[in-house]
Amino acid sequence: MRPSVLKYVRVRDYLRSLVTHELDVGDAIPSERLLCERFGVSRMTVRQAVDALVVEGLLEREQGRGTFVAPAKLDLEVRLSSFGEEMARRGMVASSRVIAAEVVPATPDVADALDLLPGESVHHLHRVRYADGEPMAIEQSWVPQLLVPGLFDDGPPASIYGELRAVGLEPDWGEDTVAASEVDAQGAAMLGLRAGAAVLRLARRTFAGQTACVYSRSSYRADRYVLWVPLRAPRRPLTPRRSAGDGAVPDGPVERGVDVTT
Repeated sequence: MRPSVLKYVRVRDYLRSLVTHELDVGDAIPSERLLCERFGVSRMTVRQAVDALVVEGLLEREQGRGTFVAPAKLDLEVRLSSFGEEMARRGMVASSRVIAAEVVPATPDVADALDLLPGESVHHLHRVRYADGEPMAIEQSWVPQLLVPGLFDDGPPASIYGELRAVGLEPDWGEDTVAASEVDAQGAAMLGLRAGAAVLRLARRTFAGQTACVYSRSSYRADRYVLWVPLRAPRRPLTPRRSAGDGAVPDGPVERGVDVTT
């Protein structure tokens, strides 16, 4: 290993240990000058080490203020649970801000995902999801009106999955698609991000048996989530599946995906 690379690694590993064992979220890291003096390196070497930890999500820069310990990222994992249940599992308090709760005609893409005809009535719930008061995701969900006619009778429900269980529909499997994207100005305002910041866009079809009961699209803050997917050998050959938008009706649970709580 070249000496210049070794110096960069020493600074990076020192900062990583400092963040992990000594500093708290929001604490500032030592200044570039102090790090240069401690390790006998140039400012460029220190900046390279800090840049690496910013990319990892351990540190975050605030223009004009400095570099600070970033909040720990939450893992997205395979799980069919409500947002409230998932946050409670992590010891966090969940809440929501409702943007829209209405019955609307299903657009062609929503109709395909829910095995409906375009124009059939669906419940549409648009929310910003919070954990401990911090915005985590923007979520839109669609539920066939025929499955739960009174879904909005008492106002927007805290948990769509809970309402489905109340009418005898137990969400027991689903399939997800995941893509990296950039948030637009409107979404950035909702999530407290700058326009163009990275988000994870997740689309899910949720099933109760063979009934497609929820279709959701969510944008999760990439600075607060890391994708975590457990892998295992398939018990049977997996056949290629078409995307949710082209009307495919799966035969059963898909052995892949990440958590999109609803």
